[in-house]
Amino acid sequence: MTSRSGAPVVVAVDGSTSALEAVRVAAREAVTRARPLRVVHAFIWPLYDVSLAPAPGAPLHAGLRQQAEQVVAEAVTEAGKVTPDVAVTGAVVDGAATPVLLAEARDAALLVLGSRGLGGFGGLLMGSVAVQVSAHADCPVLVVKGEARADGPVLVGVDGSPRSDQALGFAFDEASLRGTELLAVHAWIIPVPPSDLLPVAYDVEALAAEEERMLAEALAGWCERYPDVPVRRRVTYGGPAKVLVEESAAAQLTVVGARGRGALAGMLLGSVSHAVLHHAHSPVVVVRRRRETQQG
Repeated sequence: MTSRSGAPVVVAVDGSTSALEAVRVAAREAVTRARPLRVVHAFIWPLYDVSLAPAPGAPLHAGLRQQAEQVVAEAVTEAGKVTPDVAVTGAVVDGAATPVLLAEARDAALLVLGSRGLGGFGGLLMGSVAVQVSAHADCPVLVVKGEARADGPVLVGVDGSPRSDQALGFAFDEASLRGTELLAVHAWIIPVPPSDLLPVAYDVEALAAEEERMLAEALAGWCERYPDVPVRRRVTYGGPAKVLVEESAAAQLTVVGARGRGALAGMLLGSVSHAVLHHAHSPVVVVRRRRETQQG
């Protein structure tokens, strides 16, 4: 995988318990990658929806700003408890959550979000912020949720598309860093013809063999680049969302591409992505291709 030299791991905080867990995860990710950690809180007023009394004699805005700075300071301290050797910086950034996080993602190696938030990051997972950030961020987005199985594999959904290949690259890199197995899953369904056409007879065995071949080809190059990573393959008939959510229960990390084709088409913006983000039993990473202008 290509990496941005010196780019930090960025974590969003808002004072919630979920955000502090995200800080702990982000700190470990920063150490694993030998990168600095940047703690960010988006500050916007008067849309700040935590009821806080300002300091005596201070304007309301100043009191809220001080609280935002305290949220960041506490998160920086928490990161230091987890990994004392990580270089940690913190910042209160003016603006709404989505544009602030998208701007931070431009220079980040990884963006980490908690699954539930309040304040500037309210509704982080289930609302529009996580969807928009995951869809448009220029770096992988890790949503901390569920329970990571320390002895589980890195799970990745594969469909053979270029965006799926980006997810594969991230998943192999992550499995190598963690010293664990990679589980590559490809779920497929028989194409449904347009309603005005007669039913089409399919050779199911031939289709299954073709899906097996596709997965093998998608993995081949990455297996050569990461000979240290043990790989387990699963090709199964069924809906990709259901399959990935089921497999995520035994995984320490679930990786999906932002978009795909076939059964995984619309991985992020369609039903599959929503199902994985809402229902996965382990942390989820959404990997999106860089902007075309950055691809050359």
